[in-house]
Amino acid sequence: MDHTYLGKTDGSDEAAGRGSGRDVGPDQKAKKPQRTPYMNMVYAELERRLDTAIFRALFASSARQARQFVVHGYVKVNGKKMIYPGYRLNPGDMFQVEPNRVLFATGAPKDKRERRASRVYRSKLSSKEKEEDSEEIPTSKAIPSPDPPSPKNPDNILTQLLSQAKTILAKPSADLTAKRKQNLRAFQQTLKRTISRPNSLTDSIDAQLQEMAHKLNISLPEDLTEPDAHDSPAPVPSATNEVAKTRAISDAEKSLLKKAILDARENPIDPSKPYATPWRPREYMSAFAFVPRYLEVHHKVCSAVYLRHPVARPGLAEVPTPYNIEQNGLAFNWYLRRR
Repeated sequence: MDHTYLGKTDGSDEAAGRGSGRDVGPDQKAKKPQRTPYMNMVYAELERRLDTAIFRALFASSARQARQFVVHGYVKVNGKKMIYPGYRLNPGDMFQVEPNRVLFATGAPKDKRERRASRVYRSKLSSKEKEEDSEEIPTSKAIPSPDPPSPKNPDNILTQLLSQAKTILAKPSADLTAKRKQNLRAFQQTLKRTISRPNSLTDSIDAQLQEMAHKLNISLPEDLTEPDAHDSPAPVPSATNEVAKTRAISDAEKSLLKKAILDARENPIDPSKPYATPWRPREYMSAFAFVPRYLEVHHKVCSAVYLRHPVARPGLAEVPTPYNIEQNGLAFNWYLRRR
């Protein structure tokens, strides 16, 4: 030991408390307070950007895709369209993205079979539109009939409305304002969604359930309904066949049918969508796919609220970063000298 230290003290400080219970064990030592990683907050201003907040809310698969959504006009801030991805959010701002874009961004991509079905659907739709355009009669040659018009098929009426809306948008007119064009395009999208729905769907779940049960009761396998032509003797009806024909659907099967109908209504198969249907999430997400603490996200309506700015607490910084504290400290010092 140092001789100067030995000359100043007699060692009573080191021996104080030995054997009297004043010794502190290794598990009972006072923990050092954690440091606040304020240097990790160097990029906190980027978290205020609208495109970054959309990506953090899991409404897009990447920050570039979120920027594309903003530029294309699919994002609203406080109920108003915002086309500037660099817009800085303030505490309390609410932003929302169109649900179709969110389903496209976070849904699984189409496979080869689904892409082929989409091409077939688009070709059929285009050929149908061409046939309707060729069958149209000019209004000047049309002869009004005194008799009341007969009831028409609702699908034909919707198709005629769709073609009329396309004709109005195709003709240049000074009286047609931008707002009117936007309403017509929205009307076109609504008509396309209505036409693309299958005709078997009805408004009542119970009616669909009864229809499905009726179909199941009358649809039997071929071996039960048609005899084999190669067999010389006629088949003898057995008790199993009779039971299969007259069997009623149990409550468990009815509940399964009802659940399947609800799933088909909420998540139908639609080849016109740009993502795989029925919708399913992607197999993987990009890095740092989590919802931070300063965002309140509602995924059912595809909207979120920017609650506050990200902060740094002892041992925690709310700005996600792939770098350690030493590298963030170098970046902090570099920007600190140049601001």
